[in-house]
Amino acid sequence: MSAVHILELAKSQDLMITTAESCTGGLIAAALTEIAGSSAVFERGFVTYTNAAKHEMLGVLDQTLTKHGAVSEEVAAEMARGALAHSNAQLAVSVTGIAGPGGSDFKPEGRVCFGLATPTNAATQTVEFGALGRANVRHAARDHALEMILGALSKTA
Repeated sequence: MSAVHILELAKSQDLMITTAESCTGGLIAAALTEIAGSSAVFERGFVTYTNAAKHEMLGVLDQTLTKHGAVSEEVAAEMARGALAHSNAQLAVSVTGIAGPGGSDFKPEGRVCFGLATPTNAATQTVEFGALGRANVRHAARDHALEMILGALSKTA
Protein backbone atom coordinates (compact mmCIF):
# COMPACT_ATOMS: atom_id res chain seq x y z
CA MET A 1 0.00 0.00 0.00
CA SER A 2 1.35 3.37 -0.92
CA ALA A 3 0.23 6.71 0.44
CA VAL A 4 1.81 8.24 -2.66
CA HIS A 5 -0.56 6.20 -4.85
CA ILE A 6 -3.55 7.33 -2.76
CA LEU A 7 -2.56 10.96 -3.16
CA GLU A 8 -1.99 10.58 -6.90
CA LEU A 9 -5.41 8.97 -7.40
CA ALA A 10 -7.18 11.56 -5.26
CA LYS A 11 -5.47 14.39 -7.10
CA SER A 12 -6.37 12.93 -10.50
CA GLN A 13 -10.01 12.74 -9.38
CA ASP A 14 -9.94 16.22 -7.81
CA LEU A 15 -10.99 14.74 -4.44
CA MET A 16 -10.12 15.89 -0.96
CA ILE A 17 -9.70 13.37 1.88
CA THR A 18 -10.45 13.75 5.57
CA THR A 19 -9.90 11.36 8.48
CA ALA A 20 -11.75 10.77 11.75
CA GLU A 21 -9.56 8.76 14.09
CA SER A 22 -9.90 7.38 17.56
CA CYS A 23 -7.63 4.45 18.42
CA THR A 24 -5.10 5.34 15.70
CA GLY A 25 -4.64 8.81 17.19
CA GLY A 26 -3.76 10.49 13.89
CA LEU A 27 -1.61 7.77 12.32
CA ILE A 28 -3.70 7.75 9.12
CA ALA A 29 -3.42 11.51 8.73
CA ALA A 30 0.30 11.31 9.48
CA ALA A 31 0.84 8.65 6.79
CA LEU A 32 -0.89 10.82 4.20
CA THR A 33 0.75 14.09 5.21
CA GLU A 34 4.20 12.49 5.27
CA ILE A 35 4.18 12.96 1.48
CA ALA A 36 5.24 16.32 0.06
CA GLY A 37 2.34 18.00 -1.72
CA SER A 38 -0.31 16.17 0.30
CA SER A 39 -2.09 19.44 1.01
CA ALA A 40 -3.49 19.23 -2.53
CA VAL A 41 -5.72 16.34 -1.41
CA PHE A 42 -5.61 15.99 2.38
CA GLU A 43 -8.14 18.47 3.75
CA ARG A 44 -8.01 17.83 7.50
CA GLY A 45 -7.98 15.18 10.20
CA PHE A 46 -10.00 14.79 13.36
CA VAL A 47 -8.59 12.91 16.35
CA THR A 48 -11.59 12.21 18.55
CA TYR A 49 -10.38 9.94 21.32
CA THR A 50 -13.20 10.52 23.79
CA ASN A 51 -16.93 10.12 23.32
CA ALA A 52 -17.34 13.83 24.03
CA ALA A 53 -14.92 14.66 21.21
CA LYS A 54 -16.75 12.33 18.82
CA HIS A 55 -19.98 14.12 19.69
CA GLU A 56 -18.64 17.69 19.71
CA MET A 57 -16.34 17.54 16.67
CA LEU A 58 -18.13 15.04 14.43
CA GLY A 59 -21.74 15.12 15.59
CA VAL A 60 -21.84 11.48 16.67
CA LEU A 61 -25.12 11.13 18.49
CA ASP A 62 -25.04 10.48 22.23
CA GLN A 63 -27.80 7.90 21.67
CA THR A 64 -25.59 5.99 19.22
CA LEU A 65 -22.68 6.00 21.66
CA THR A 66 -24.92 4.83 24.50
CA LYS A 67 -26.70 2.13 22.52
CA HIS A 68 -23.77 0.69 20.56
CA GLY A 69 -20.63 1.91 22.32
CA ALA A 70 -17.74 3.82 20.79
CA VAL A 71 -16.34 0.68 19.19
CA SER A 72 -19.13 -0.08 16.75
CA GLU A 73 -19.87 0.18 13.06
CA GLU A 74 -22.70 2.59 13.89
CA VAL A 75 -20.29 5.03 15.50
CA ALA A 76 -17.72 4.52 12.73
CA ALA A 77 -20.37 5.45 10.15
CA GLU A 78 -21.38 8.57 12.08
CA MET A 79 -17.74 9.54 12.49
CA ALA A 80 -17.09 9.28 8.74
CA ARG A 81 -20.27 11.19 7.86
CA GLY A 82 -19.43 13.81 10.48
CA ALA A 83 -15.92 14.27 9.11
CA LEU A 84 -17.41 15.01 5.70
CA ALA A 85 -19.98 17.37 7.17
CA HIS A 86 -17.31 19.30 9.09
CA SER A 87 -14.79 19.54 6.24
CA ASN A 88 -14.50 20.36 2.56
CA ALA A 89 -13.57 16.78 1.66
CA GLN A 90 -15.42 14.33 -0.55
CA LEU A 91 -13.99 11.14 0.98
CA ALA A 92 -13.72 10.32 4.67
CA VAL A 93 -12.33 7.36 6.53
CA SER A 94 -12.96 6.73 10.22
CA VAL A 95 -11.56 4.29 12.73
CA THR A 96 -12.57 3.41 16.27
CA GLY A 97 -11.38 0.38 18.18
CA ILE A 98 -9.70 -1.28 21.11
CA ALA A 99 -5.94 -1.20 20.56
CA GLY A 100 -5.24 -2.68 23.96
CA PRO A 101 -4.28 -3.76 26.35
CA GLY A 102 -7.61 -4.90 27.60
CA GLY A 103 -10.98 -5.31 26.05
CA SER A 104 -13.78 -7.63 27.06
CA ASP A 105 -15.48 -10.82 25.93
CA PHE A 106 -17.99 -8.66 24.04
CA LYS A 107 -15.44 -6.23 22.58
CA PRO A 108 -12.01 -7.88 22.57
CA GLU A 109 -8.63 -6.27 22.18
CA GLY A 110 -7.82 -5.81 18.52
CA ARG A 111 -11.40 -5.14 17.35
CA VAL A 112 -11.47 -2.11 15.10
CA CYS A 113 -14.46 -0.64 13.30
CA PHE A 114 -14.00 1.37 10.12
CA GLY A 115 -16.19 3.77 8.20
CA LEU A 116 -15.78 5.11 4.69
CA ALA A 117 -18.04 7.89 3.49
CA THR A 118 -18.65 9.90 0.35
CA PRO A 119 -21.34 12.55 -0.03
CA THR A 120 -23.75 9.84 -1.26
CA ASN A 121 -22.74 6.68 0.58
CA ALA A 122 -21.28 5.29 3.79
CA ALA A 123 -19.94 1.78 4.35
CA THR A 124 -18.58 0.13 7.46
CA GLN A 125 -16.65 -2.94 8.43
CA THR A 126 -15.15 -4.53 11.50
CA VAL A 127 -11.77 -6.23 11.57
CA GLU A 128 -10.57 -8.47 14.38
CA PHE A 129 -6.81 -7.96 14.42
CA GLY A 130 -6.45 -9.90 17.68
CA ALA A 131 -4.31 -9.17 20.71
CA LEU A 132 -1.23 -8.13 18.72
CA GLY A 133 -0.24 -5.47 21.22
CA ARG A 134 -1.23 -1.82 21.20
CA ALA A 135 1.29 -0.53 18.65
CA ASN A 136 0.69 -3.40 16.23
CA VAL A 137 -3.10 -3.03 16.35
CA ARG A 138 -2.81 0.72 15.75
CA HIS A 139 -0.47 0.23 12.79
CA ALA A 140 -2.61 -2.56 11.33
CA ALA A 141 -5.68 -0.31 11.63
CA ARG A 142 -3.82 2.53 9.91
CA ASP A 143 -2.80 0.26 7.05
CA HIS A 144 -6.31 -1.15 6.68
CA ALA A 145 -7.82 2.34 6.57
CA LEU A 146 -5.34 3.38 3.89
CA GLU A 147 -6.28 0.27 1.89
CA MET A 148 -9.95 1.24 2.20
CA ILE A 149 -9.20 4.71 0.84
CA LEU A 150 -7.16 3.22 -2.00
CA GLY A 151 -9.97 0.79 -2.84
CA ALA A 152 -12.55 3.57 -2.94
CA LEU A 153 -10.37 5.73 -5.16
CA SER A 154 -9.55 2.81 -7.48
CA LYS A 155 -13.26 2.07 -8.00
CA THR A 156 -13.93 5.61 -9.16
CA ALA A 157 -10.75 5.96 -11.26
